[in-house]
Amino acid sequence: MTAYPVRRLRRLRHSPALRRLVAETRLHPAQLVLPVFVKEDIDAPQPIASMPGVSQHPLHGLPAVVEEAAAAGIGGIMLFGVPTHRDAVGSGAIDPDGILNRAIRVAAEAAAGRLTVQADLCLDEFTDHGHCGVLAADGSVDNDATLEVYARMALAQADAGAAILGLSGMMDGQVAACRAALDAAGRTDVVLLAYSAKYASAFYGPFRDAVESTLQGDRRTYQLDPGNGREGVQEALADVDEGADIVMVKPAGPYLDVLAEVAAVSPVPVWAYQVSGEYAMIEHAAASGVIDRERAIGESLVGIRRAGAEAILTYWAIEVAGWLRDGRSLA
Repeated sequence: MTAYPVRRLRRLRHSPALRRLVAETRLHPAQLVLPVFVKEDIDAPQPIASMPGVSQHPLHGLPAVVEEAAAAGIGGIMLFGVPTHRDAVGSGAIDPDGILNRAIRVAAEAAAGRLTVQADLCLDEFTDHGHCGVLAADGSVDNDATLEVYARMALAQADAGAAILGLSGMMDGQVAACRAALDAAGRTDVVLLAYSAKYASAFYGPFRDAVESTLQGDRRTYQLDPGNGREGVQEALADVDEGADIVMVKPAGPYLDVLAEVAAVSPVPVWAYQVSGEYAMIEHAAASGVIDRERAIGESLVGIRRAGAEAILTYWAIEVAGWLRDGRSLA
């Protein structure tokens, strides 16, 4: 007599309705954050060639972007500034009239509390050398001198109206420095998102086109070595100890193991950034006809969510939010 299996796990995969009912991982539009690039002195959106479908936006066009994001029901936007002038110390980052601080004010007014306005707190877009901090005489990044600038940036961004500051520079002590400055100014309401496990990754390539980076060399002396998973967990826990409200792993896809480990031990929310290279790979592969675009996007996001991310920064945020509202399956 044939011995048939007692447990037939396929039963729960029989129909779309059953699969939806027993799904272990779900994604909601409010868990998505849209990165937005705002460029100084342009009159119309400028497409980014390496990131199909993504553009740099003029300041006057930002309210329309915010309106679309709010209507989509996503959780927030993360603003990046692209200035016309850069200098050795990134002075545009702390100037109230610098492009990023102006963009924060415009976005906060347009959002009117319907989504969170977040701002990138880093110097790389504002320095003429492209590094994330102030340089010492020997050309290395001066960690502690950079912290002083970050503290001033935190105050400038908070004053402009940012609800969440994305500390992405990977300087030791950056969370403590920004938290101390904000608390001393009475800004205990501002949320600090620490880019805790930010790896020195090749997947940032298209982003550097988006912000017109002037970087020569690399950032391996301050961003994490891709081979080190345990160190990423240590960085996250150190940032929590310094006062981070949220910690993040970046990139997302190549570091799902780190994301899962951080999520398993973190007492604060854990986010992930699906970076420009991850986006570009799927878009270019889909354009070549070698993968199903929508299924690949959905599968990539579900995988990040399954690994433990409670929110995801992704360039597909608005599009995917529409799919979710329509009840479409992501994988």
